[in-house]
Order: sequence, then C-alpha cells, then structure tokens
Amino acid sequence: MKYIFEVRIREGHTAEEYADAWVRASEIIQQAPGARGTELHRKIDDPNVLIAIASWDSKADRDAMEGQHNPEVARIIRSAAPFCDITPLGEFEDPEWVVMPPGKRGN
Repeated sequence: MKYIFEVRIREGHTAEEYADAWVRASEIIQQAPGARGTELHRKIDDPNVLIAIASWDSKADRDAMEGQHNPEVARIIRSAAPFCDITPLGEFEDPEWVVMPPGKRGN
C-alpha cells in the first residue's frame, strides 16, 4: 500500500530543508516490519510543492508502526513543522493492474 501526502514549503525555506528531516525520520521508520521505502517528488511547475510517498506491505503494518511512539521520529517531525504544511492525500492499495509499454516490465 502507499501512503501519499503533499508537502508545501513555506516562504523563506527550501525543499532541501524538508528533505533532510524526511530522510532522517524515514531511516528510522523504514526499520519497521512491512516498510518498503519512501520517495519525495518535486512538482514540475512549483519546486516548493512536493509529493511524499511511503510504501508498505500492508495498511496493518503501517498502522502498527504508527501505534509505536518513537520519540526521535516525533522530534524530527516537530523540527520540520515550522517550514512546511503537510496534507495527507490518502492511503492507496497496490495496483490491481499495471499497463506498461510493450517490452517493459513493471516494478
């Protein structure tokens, strides 16, 4: 499953500031059972808008991680709060089908 959210960088700050916090928190979170990795993508026409994607084996795995309070992760997330606004976009199941160009393989 994918957990997707939008990150809007506030004026006077940079996406790199957020990315630093994202990587530090992700390195801890990704040690949880079922964690598959994280991605940050910049919006093409606005470098201050990012889409963040966290991949998990299942919603239950992600919920279990959320249920385990990690003070270091909480501290890192709080440290990023002054320079961005985060909007959860939702939780999505892995695709039921993937259409790829001929000769290409899906991930």
